[in-house]
Amino acid sequence: MLDYFDLESTLTQEERLIRDEARKFVDGRVRPDIAEHYEAGTFPTELIPEMGEMGFYAPNLEGYGLPGVSETAYGLLMQELEACDSGLRSMASVQGALVMYPIYAYGSAEQKETWLPKLGRGEAVGCFGLTEPEHGSNPGGMETRAEKDDEGYVLNGSKTWITNSPISDVAIVWARDSSDPDTPVRGFLVETDRDGVTTNKIDEKLSLRASVTGEIGLNDVWIPEANLLPDVSGLKGPLSCLTQARYGIAWGAVGAARDSFETAREYARERDQFGGPIARFQLQQDKLAEMATQITLGQLLAYRLAELKESGEMRPQHVSMAKRNNVRMARDQSRIAREILGGNGITLDYSPMRHMANMETVYTYEGTHDIHTLVLGEDLTGIPAYNPDER
Repeated sequence: MLDYFDLESTLTQEERLIRDEARKFVDGRVRPDIAEHYEAGTFPTELIPEMGEMGFYAPNLEGYGLPGVSETAYGLLMQELEACDSGLRSMASVQGALVMYPIYAYGSAEQKETWLPKLGRGEAVGCFGLTEPEHGSNPGGMETRAEKDDEGYVLNGSKTWITNSPISDVAIVWARDSSDPDTPVRGFLVETDRDGVTTNKIDEKLSLRASVTGEIGLNDVWIPEANLLPDVSGLKGPLSCLTQARYGIAWGAVGAARDSFETAREYARERDQFGGPIARFQLQQDKLAEMATQITLGQLLAYRLAELKESGEMRPQHVSMAKRNNVRMARDQSRIAREILGGNGITLDYSPMRHMANMETVYTYEGTHDIHTLVLGEDLTGIPAYNPDER
């Protein structure tokens, strides 16, 4: 596997083991069928408990049966999952960073004891309800409301583009806790079998097809006060969760790019044209050299980001730069890999075009490329291009 600067020589024994076990799982259990799932628009749900048994959900958290591995190990896991398909990494990333993390960081003791072990084992599936039909990059404009009553809250609103929602048992729903648009956003645990909850699936996607995406409809949904996440108020809550998830994306995108490169390199060595392998042509070598360089730069960003996260020095802007760069890189390099494959590259027999299509979603979700550009612009100049409290 491409590791031109021998970065993996710095890994601990545990980190190597996690990388190898994830790669073995992907190669043996997922990769043989993932193209069929992509074509059908399905996710291999039978693997969810198995992924839990292997510790794929929030392994960088401690307690409640969670492994508590290093941030580098977690990044390597995301890299290996996305080397197979972005839908696989998305499922694990949402379960861990967007559902388990907010419960772990902001939940009550009862909420943690109830949900974290089940979610960690894959016995329950969660989703993260932030994006609304009219509010994507501007979550501060959200319209979902949680009206207080004597014993709990009544929720009304809708969320969309929600990974896992049609198969979820619980949703972390972000809503304003009154009809006043100036009240802070709060987080609520909403079991999806409650009266008034709908989780319709979004079909006919052209990207991230091996992922279950849907909506969350909330029509006078009553939840007890015990379902409120007690230890966070305001947009800090959902944005901090997105920082955790974007960290995993920065690593995962490298996996998709690396898999595209390896597929193209192998093909170029074996594809004979004009009396020999196309890898001997300068045009193809130029493409492979540039791909290897750009992927290596993405790897360097990811490894340094892990060091900053481990030491507590990582800022959201660091994650914005890494997510922005590495997803753009994977988007570009998967396209170049497809070029090397020629006409064969448009079939499901090869992964680069599937990665290329998936990257169109990853380029957009959890902060669009343009929004991360503005986050960096503000950090570099001190001048926000929009209301910084509503990103």
